[in-house]
Amino acid sequence: MKTIRVLLVDDNPAFSRAARNFLISQPYLEVVGCAASGAEAMDLTAALKPDLILMDVVMPGMSGLEATRRIKRDAGAPKIIMLTLHTAVEYRASATAAGADGFITKDNLVADLPPLIHSLFAGPEQTPGPPD
Repeated sequence: MKTIRVLLVDDNPAFSRAARNFLISQPYLEVVGCAASGAEAMDLTAALKPDLILMDVVMPGMSGLEATRRIKRDAGAPKIIMLTLHTAVEYRASATAAGADGFITKDNLVADLPPLIHSLFAGPEQTPGPPD
């Protein structure tokens, strides 16, 4: 089973702590870094080479959408799942247009993240996912 290296990006410290605690409780995930801005996410992506980025959509300075667009320009870019409090269809469309591989509302993180990760990473060589 391959461990998935995760970079968590969110400007809300309370959410970041809660999300990190959930992530580290998952045996197939390794949190390799946390960032509080899109610019910091870009720097840490280059330095840490995560397999997956959980990226907040709305952040001061560079948004998660813009950071996703820039990160996805590189060959071999990690998978990116957008996180938001908003459920509007426009957010999903914007995330998809930016190159995101998935979209989860923050209040559904615990229920929706494990199956989404499994669907993104399951394959002949990678079968990390959560237990079924």
